[in-house]
Amino acid sequence: MADIEMDSVRQYLSFVLDEELYALDIAKVREVLELQSVTRIPRTPDYMCGVINLRGHAVPVVDLRLKFGIAGTGHTVDTCIIIVEVGMEGERVVLGALADSVREVFELSGEDISPAPKMGTGIRSDFIHGMAKFGERFIMILDIDKVFSLEELVAVAGSGRKMIHEAEAVTAEA
Repeated sequence: MADIEMDSVRQYLSFVLDEELYALDIAKVREVLELQSVTRIPRTPDYMCGVINLRGHAVPVVDLRLKFGIAGTGHTVDTCIIIVEVGMEGERVVLGALADSVREVFELSGEDISPAPKMGTGIRSDFIHGMAKFGERFIMILDIDKVFSLEELVAVAGSGRKMIHEAEAVTAEA
């Protein structure tokens, strides 16, 4: 948590996975989309849903429930895709994160955020930037840059590029 000054105020987007509250730094969020058709990519990890067409670009979509080891569930009217920009070792990858629902944007100062717990959460503690009190509940603030390894980001980005090339080939044949 050394990268956030104690007196700085940041905005976060809250969302729900399996009735638990999570949040992402709004600076990492590009937009929130309603659930749409996702094209499955063969031989990818279970948490990799596939790709969507976002204004002419193939964007990989990841099911955060499955990535975090939470049982999958059916989609509802509230299910959405949070488009985020993930960075690792100077590389930027845009991907969609499937969430049960999005709640709201809120502000927190650095002093409101406690360090990530060493145990007691359903996800790896290195994925969690910190915890904060949100009303009567706690909210886990994710460090989206640490949720995926460099190898996973390369695979996700590569799958998206492969889907673009296949779609272009089909379009050229038609």
